[in-house]
Amino acid sequence: MSAARSFLRAVAVAALLLPQAAHAQGAMGGVALDSPAMTEAELSRAEVEARLAAATPDAPADFTRLKLNGLDLSGLDFTGAKMRAARMNGVNLAGAVLDGVDISQSWMLGANLEGASLRGAVLFQTQLGDAILRNADLTDARAAADFTDADLRGAIFRGADFSADMRNQSMGLMRGVLLNVTADGADFGGALLMRADMEFGSFKGANFAGADLSMATLGGADLTGADVTGARFKAADVTSTRLIDLKGGDTVDFEAARNIRRAFR
Repeated sequence: MSAARSFLRAVAVAALLLPQAAHAQGAMGGVALDSPAMTEAELSRAEVEARLAAATPDAPADFTRLKLNGLDLSGLDFTGAKMRAARMNGVNLAGAVLDGVDISQSWMLGANLEGASLRGAVLFQTQLGDAILRNADLTDARAAADFTDADLRGAIFRGADFSADMRNQSMGLMRGVLLNVTADGADFGGALLMRADMEFGSFKGANFAGADLSMATLGGADLTGADVTGARFKAADVTSTRLIDLKGGDTVDFEAARNIRRAFR
């Protein structure tokens, strides 16, 4: 699927799901996803490169709230840049470096982040529906983002924090949403997935060793062949979850999960 087609599909899907996403993630209500703010760019790649080249530790490149929709920014190094609340729907950031960058509350529907490095990045409430993150590295990232329908195959989330922010419940349950993702072979080793929404996701052969999935919702998810050595499933809802051929399953107290009798084992 091309980046443009992926973006258009993501816009269509998000338009249908926006009320639910806004409640769950605190996303801005009433957003017109086909508006210029969500589809156009106010800088060119050359202008982005110029800002990055001119940046210093005291004056980092600042893309806060800017429209970068649809740009090809593949391979660029954004280390130290400010990108909070940017509009980057359909952007191509394949192979880019965003280590430690705060892209919280940004819109990245249908974005291509294949092979990108986001180690320690902050993706709080970032909208990544239908995005491509194949083989991306999000080690230690704050990943309480909405990844609905995203391609996470082979992505690295070691030590990443998807857990809910329990301090602002008036804005809804802000947590990692991995609804219907494809995350086969992804690495969630040691990740914090407390209260994460993982329903209907495909996590076949994924690594959850040492991960905490307490109170996560896993209804309809497929963990066939996953490594769950030392993982925690306390109060996790495993209704219709496929817990088949697990590695390290004997180290997990599945009786502490909810609806374990309704899981496929």
